[in-house]
Amino acid sequence: MPEFLIANYPIPFYLGGASVLIVVVVAIDTVTQVQTRLMSSQYEQLIKKTKFGR
Repeated sequence: MPEFLIANYPIPFYLGGASVLIVVVVAIDTVTQVQTRLMSSQYEQLIKKTKFGR
């Protein structure tokens, strides 16, 4: 992937394999946290609608 970016864009791109792996893992973790937050919010709204949350 870095070779593709270096060949197609004139900007310097100095990320190795481990760096790209870290970036991908952080991106996946961020998406997972956002999904968890959205599901938690939906669950809270459902509890309020059914009046189980007193």
